[in-house]
Amino acid sequence: MAPWRLTVFTATAITVLASPHPQQQERAVTDAHHLRPVGITLTAREHTINGFRATQWHIAELTPERGGDATLWLQLTMTERAAYRFNLSSGNPRLFVRAGFTGGPASAAGITASQDVAAAWMDGEQQVLEAPMPLAIQVWIEAYLARRGEAPVEERKKKRKGAGRARETQP
Repeated sequence: MAPWRLTVFTATAITVLASPHPQQQERAVTDAHHLRPVGITLTAREHTINGFRATQWHIAELTPERGGDATLWLQLTMTERAAYRFNLSSGNPRLFVRAGFTGGPASAAGITASQDVAAAWMDGEQQVLEAPMPLAIQVWIEAYLARRGEAPVEERKKKRKGAGRARETQP
């Protein structure tokens, strides 16, 4: 039996789990309220621009359960609650899939509902594909936010009078 592989990207708040036995993997995370399997199928389109051939990858199918060519685990984290709320309150909520390095063949490697995490992936020269968020996942994220609470609103701190300033002294 091959060992489990667990890769954690703490900076991007994403966890990708892989096991040689999907049933064991499913049992290991069924009680977790912050993990959910998402099935993904990627397809390529060949097109020609000014005589140059290019391949453009896109998400052909995204299902809120196991299936497709790859199954990734969508993990929700406390630190990304504000980003989840921003995504859900937009007119068109999206899921973002990390699909390898830009210019190379695409293979689904990570998934997030946070636009901040997706932007960090793109800054790291990663290819990021997006797709509309299924309603089942929207409801699941709403339930997570209701259970864990909304992210606290960061308020600007007021300085005390005279703090950080040199005081004038009279002789």
